[in-house]
Amino acid sequence: MARLSPTARREEIIAAALRVAATKGMGSTTVRDVATEMGTSSGLIHHYFTSMDDVLAAAFEEAAGADLAGTQAAMRAGNDAADRLAAFFASYTRHDEFSAFQLWLDAWAEARRRPALGATSRRLNVAWQQLIATTIAEGIDEGVMFCDDPEATAWRSLSLLDGLSLQSAAHPGVLDRSVILDWAMAALEGEVGLPVGALARPAGQTRTVVG
Repeated sequence: MARLSPTARREEIIAAALRVAATKGMGSTTVRDVATEMGTSSGLIHHYFTSMDDVLAAAFEEAAGADLAGTQAAMRAGNDAADRLAAFFASYTRHDEFSAFQLWLDAWAEARRRPALGATSRRLNVAWQQLIATTIAEGIDEGVMFCDDPEATAWRSLSLLDGLSLQSAAHPGVLDRSVILDWAMAALEGEVGLPVGALARPAGQTRTVVG
C-alpha cells in the first residue's frame, strides 16, 4: 500500500469501515472485513485503532457529524428562531436516505455493547436535541414562542421525528418525507405556541390534511 500520513491512514480506515458497515451493518463488521476492504492486514487496523469499537465510533463520528454540521450551517442562515427551526426540519438528513438512517439504527443497536460507539452516538444525539432546544429558547427571547421547558420539548420533537423516520425506513411507502416533516413540525408548533403552519414547510411541500 502507498505510504500515507497517520491522519490519512486513519481516514482511509474510517472510509473502508463505512463502506463495509453500509453492506453488513455495524454489528457484523469486523477488523478483518475492514482490512480485506482495504487490501491490507488486520495488524494495520490495530496499529491505528485499539479496537473495532473505536473504528466504528470514528466512522460514525465522520458520517453523522457531517450531517449535523450541514444542519447547523443551514440554521445559521435563518433570520429568526422560526426560520432556524424550519431550516432544521428542511435540512434534517437522518431519514432522507435509508443508508443514512440505517447507520443511526445500527449505532443505537450497538451502543450498549460498544462503549466508544455508544458515547459518540449519545453525544451527537444530544447535539441534535440542543439545536432545537437552543432555538426554542431564542424564540422565547424574541417574544414569539412560549414554552416552559425547551429541553423537554426538544427531546419530544426529536423523538417524534426519529420515530416517524424509523417507520419510513422499516416500511418504505407507508409514510413519505412530507408527512413526516409536517407532523413533526405541527407538533412542535403546538408545543411552543406558534400557529399551525407558522414554520415554513420545505419547498414544494404543503400541509398534510388528516381525516
